[in-house]
Amino acid sequence: MTDRTIPVGDRDAPLFAADTDWDTAQATLLEADLVDGLPAVVPTEARLAAMLDGRDAGISFGMMPPLFGDITAQAVAYCCVIAGCRPAEFPVVLEAAIATLEPEFNLLGIQTTTGTPTAAVLVHGPATQRLVMNAGTNCLGPGNRTNACIGRALRLVLTNIGGARPLVGDMATMGQPAKYGMAFAEGTHPLAEPLPVRRRLQPGESAVTVIGLSGTIEVLPEAGAATPEAVLRPALAAMQAGRIAGSGGRQREPGEQFLLLPPEMADVIAKGCWSFRQAQEFLFNAGGSAWPIARSADDIHLIVTGGAGVKMTCLVPWGGGTICVTRRLPGL
Repeated sequence: MTDRTIPVGDRDAPLFAADTDWDTAQATLLEADLVDGLPAVVPTEARLAAMLDGRDAGISFGMMPPLFGDITAQAVAYCCVIAGCRPAEFPVVLEAAIATLEPEFNLLGIQTTTGTPTAAVLVHGPATQRLVMNAGTNCLGPGNRTNACIGRALRLVLTNIGGARPLVGDMATMGQPAKYGMAFAEGTHPLAEPLPVRRRLQPGESAVTVIGLSGTIEVLPEAGAATPEAVLRPALAAMQAGRIAGSGGRQREPGEQFLLLPPEMADVIAKGCWSFRQAQEFLFNAGGSAWPIARSADDIHLIVTGGAGVKMTCLVPWGGGTICVTRRLPGL
């Protein structure tokens, strides 16, 4: 049934013979606690080799908490295979996994809290077209294979390599649906430079950002949506509500905010003769100093994505403290 096993986090993960019965492989992976409850692509020698695409299988990129499994190319590739990724998507998952290790992301806290946070993946630049990612209608929902598989693969990395399994490393009281995986693409709009450029990467570079989020809030503009203020005031209310609700009445260090703007709402802001910076400063200053919504105006990230319509999405940051991390995607 199995050709051999390879180390993935704290256990030996099976590689199956090409003719292994599908149901048998699913049962074996589930019993080994290597999957998320959804059906998995059966990991075979050929699929693993194709995912690695000649890379050094044993090269280590760091140790992932809470159980500090070794982030090897082979272990990440294994997670990508069972998540359904194509080899071209492997670099996105690998760079996202490496990004979660930066101290400001606070992965140990995200992985072990009783709260709901997870690592969401935001992809930028030419890679979004090359990989056929969705930055349009239903960009946070189902229907796009690349979005779904990249998000799922990173989650499997966090679980299998990091060891954040329920009642082992992951102590979430309830969790959230995005813990099955969440990935989406940044769109383009004259209002805003891409997030990586704002973070001092070069224009035209592909990049990936990991975001520690606790959930999402749907935000509608005020009636008419005729002015920048009518678009942004409800978003501010959502940011304030998320910060207060996730803080348990305690004043925490402010972090960052993410507001996903569909193109129509970005148009309203631009047609109101507001710059991107003015929108950031409006949200920051209107939020007040008693319970600031972010560390600074620069830490309020407006991302243009999504399809037709006026409904925005506020990504609620984890109240325990996390800052997003962006990494280049060489070759994409």
